[in-house]
Amino acid sequence: MAALLQLRHMRAGNQIVALNEVRETIESPSFQKTILFVRELPQRLTDPEVRHALAQSQFPAEYQRLRTLANFFEHVGTLVKNRIINRHIAADLWGGVIVGNWNALSPIITNRRIISDQPALWENFEYLAVVCDDFRKLHPNGAFPKGTRRMAPAQRWPEVPERNYH
Repeated sequence: MAALLQLRHMRAGNQIVALNEVRETIESPSFQKTILFVRELPQRLTDPEVRHALAQSQFPAEYQRLRTLANFFEHVGTLVKNRIINRHIAADLWGGVIVGNWNALSPIITNRRIISDQPALWENFEYLAVVCDDFRKLHPNGAFPKGTRRMAPAQRWPEVPERNYH
């Protein structure tokens, strides 16, 4: 019994370390710049020259950061899939970032899978995006515990329409 309890504590400690490393990466200035770059992708992908450049076996230099971002979320997805990081915690903390980046990168990922003949390329990133998307659908208004009182501000700005969060 004591050994099982010790294993549980070790696992929780490992999860805290992993969560902190993911948080630090996501909050880093270079990662934030990459996220801003990814937000521009849908517009960039309307240009046939950009699509052609991204369809080559090697990413153009200015797009290498996309590979780094996809690899990062691939690693996070592996940690979630193998239960090193709890999937609900990951989805609650970073679901919007993960789904947004997956949606922006999925056309590129789909084409990379075909070009490289690797249908499993970045599949753990895709798994992570599915987990986060499912979590968001399950909690469309957020995951605030039902029945818990809210600490709403005393005054609402007149420009902001009222909304019922419950």
